[in-house]
Amino acid sequence: QVQLVESGGGSVQAGGSLRLSCAASWSTVGGHAMAWFRQAPGKEREGVACLDPDDGYTNYVASVKGRFTISQDSAKNTLYLQMNALNPDDTGMYYCAARPGIFGNSFCFVQRVYDDWGQGTQVTVSS
Repeated sequence: QVQLVESGGGSVQAGGSLRLSCAASWSTVGGHAMAWFRQAPGKEREGVACLDPDDGYTNYVASVKGRFTISQDSAKNTLYLQMNALNPDDTGMYYCAARPGIFGNSFCFVQRVYDDWGQGTQVTVSS
């Protein structure tokens, strides 16, 4: 089992930027597909962005395309989410997660196949 620890959340005004980090306890990032999910107050958790380091595949939920960028640094075993042009709808708890390689990119936002989850980092965007 891998331990994932998120950081980088905070409070920003609309239009601002944040970069989230997710540190893995072992070489998860290099060998497993990873994703960021978020949960807004009173809403279900949703997929935000996913990445497969084996082929460089990335995918984003429509609401963040062009504003968020998912990336990874294998040498540091760290996953990132660069978030620009933030708006209040981006407010929520952000989680990183890892899924086994047997699940392909079609499972990008299928939460049940993700075995390992971080504790989350809070992002609050004010208008």
